[in-house]
Formats: sequence, structure tokens, C-alpha cells
Amino acid sequence: MTLSVARTEGLTEVQADIIATVRDFVEGEILPVADELSRSDTYPDRIVAGMQQLGLFGLMIEEEYGGLGESLLTYALAVEQLARGWMSISGIINTHFIVAWMIAKHGTQEQRDRYLPRMAAGEIRGAFSMSEPECGSDISAITTRAVPAGDVVPEARQESTFAITGRKMWLTNGASANLVATLVRTDPEGGHRGMTTFLVDKEPGFGEVAPGLTVPGKISKMGYKGVDTTELIFDGFAIGAGQMLGGEPGRGFYQMMDGVEVGRVNVAARGCGVALRALELALDYAKQRRAFGKRIADHQAVMFRLAEMATKVEAAHQMMVMAARRKDTGARNDLEAGMAKLLASEYCKEVVEDSFRIHGGYGYSTEFEIERLYRDAPMLLIGEGTADIQKMIIGRRLLDEN
Repeated sequence: MTLSVARTEGLTEVQADIIATVRDFVEGEILPVADELSRSDTYPDRIVAGMQQLGLFGLMIEEEYGGLGESLLTYALAVEQLARGWMSISGIINTHFIVAWMIAKHGTQEQRDRYLPRMAAGEIRGAFSMSEPECGSDISAITTRAVPAGDVVPEARQESTFAITGRKMWLTNGASANLVATLVRTDPEGGHRGMTTFLVDKEPGFGEVAPGLTVPGKISKMGYKGVDTTELIFDGFAIGAGQMLGGEPGRGFYQMMDGVEVGRVNVAARGCGVALRALELALDYAKQRRAFGKRIADHQAVMFRLAEMATKVEAAHQMMVMAARRKDTGARNDLEAGMAKLLASEYCKEVVEDSFRIHGGYGYSTEFEIERLYRDAPMLLIGEGTADIQKMIIGRRLLDEN
């Protein structure tokens, strides 16, 4: 179904072709299997391999490193389509994208040369880690430490080696990734300036994936199935100073916030995609289902609900597009990204619930796709910062500017 909402004006021919290709991929490879994979909580290997062949893992990585060198807008529109098919797929690529973005913008030349070509090819899959069991949005409260290895093992006094100890939480791609950008504290008295991002290489899988580094297992979730969400436990994990992102300590918080800023555009795009699919399902069902002698779509109560849903889908899409385009100009966009994430996630929840209501009793059945969307949508309310955190960001920016 092609709706007259969520259209994007001013795309180049290349951008339009990319989005059309992704949409065809969603129709042919994702939608037919998403419900089954979600119910069984199965990692979508075949779909991921298809994205790799399409070059989606390198969509925004510069051409000199083997990527397509596309804009954040192109990436966000691709994510919107992927989430329309199955939100978990967009999560798999988003964490990878954030790590690639951080390396491209903040890494040393050696780090860019080492990682970006293989990330563009999908050979290296990225994950990033900020949260811990005792802190979610309050990143300043992290306790995972990296100390000179000699402080832990006196005979290992190489100044260039650190030992990481601590417990990280809520890693999307935690098991399947082989590169994790991890925020740790290197100066306990340094506040935000005492944090450093380390690029942690590891083997995919569960258990002890490297000496001193364990992935315990998948965290069981209400929705957002298929993609692996895990903890990461460090116990004296040895890592060289050369794995500090950018080559120097104390820049980790800024680097992570820059990554999360573009990640919030991605979450907004995911919300747009899920809401768009919920609207499509509601329209299809409302035109087929009959009650009191006519299609339920012709009852004013349902018609008005559909109108409100379409308006929310359109508003969220345009806000997301605006936030992506602003970032593409090189301008600061934390205000716009926060607004887009807040609006799209809240509207997504509302549109999915309205679609669920239109489906009536069938919406509660696992045989209908809307049931999966109803479980997936709440994750967007908390991913990349809760709605309340977005309101704080928006409010502070408004107060700073006026």
C-alpha cells in the first residue's frame, strides 16, 4: 500500500532509488517472516546478510572507506522503511551506525583506517555501551572503571595498558557485535571530563568472549525480539591506550552524546516506520471489516480515528526529516533531535494503540501483525533517552536561547 502521507520532498534520484530498494527489500524479505521470527525470538541472519549485500551497514560511511557516503537523511529514511517491516531490524543497524559515526567523527586516522572499511562491508558489527544496572539516563553515575594495568597487576606496568572492571547493561547487538564502543570512567574525580570511550574488540557469542570479558546471555524482553540485548561484564579486561577513541582520555562523554544525538534521529525514524505500518494495517482492516451493514471505515468514529492517526504519522515524519536535514548541514541539532524523538515515539505509541483498537479482539491475537507492533512500540519511549530526558534537553535549550 502506498499512502499519501510521510512523503519527503526534495530527494535526489539516488536517494529515491535507495529508499525504493530498501522498501522492496522490506516487502520481500522482512514482512513475510517478521512475525514468525519475533515469536521465536530468532536472530534474523538471512535478513542481516541481505542488508550486508545491499551495503546498508556502510550507508553513511565515506566512500574512501568503502561505504556509500550518504547523508543522515538518507539513512533515517532507510531506517523508517526497515522499522516499518520489523523494528528489531532497524535496531541491529542503528547501534552499528552510531559506532561507525563516532569513529568517523572522533577516531584517530589509524582507528578510521582499521575499522571503517570492515564496518562498511558488514564484517565488523558495532554495538555501544553507556548504561549500567544502577544508572540509565544518568550517565554521570557510571562506575565501570579503566585503570592502568599496573594498578591491578603490579608486574604488568605498561603505561599503555588499562584494565576495565565493571558491569554494563542494555547492549543492543551485545552478542552478535565484535566491536563495542564502551564508556568508562578513567578519572573518578573528573565528572563528565573523567569519562573515556574505549573501542573493545571481542568475539561474537555468549559466555567469556575475551579474557576478562563475559556476555552472560540475552535479556528477556516484552518486545523488540530477535535482536540480542545483553549485559557486558568486565573483570580486569586488558586493553591498550591505542583503543581510546580519539587517542586521548576524558572525551568519552562528548563523543557518546554526539553519537546519541544522531541515534535519536534514528529512534524518531523507527517510530515513524512503526506508526506508518500501524496506519497501513488499520486502513486495510477497516476497509475489510463490516459492522452494522457497512465497512467499519465508513463509521464516523473509525474514520475520525484514522484521520488523527494519519495526521500524527505525517507530523512525526516531517519532524524527523527536519532534524536529519539540520544535522546534515553541520549545525547542532540536539534540540531538533530531541523534539523529533519525543514526538515520533509518543505518536507511534498512540497510532499503534489506535490501530489495535480498530482491530478489536483480533488485535489481541498473535495471528495479527498489530499485536507485534503493540509490544514493540513501548521500547521507543525509553530508547536513546526517555521522553522525560528529551523534555529536559528541549527545555534547557529553549531557556539557553531566550
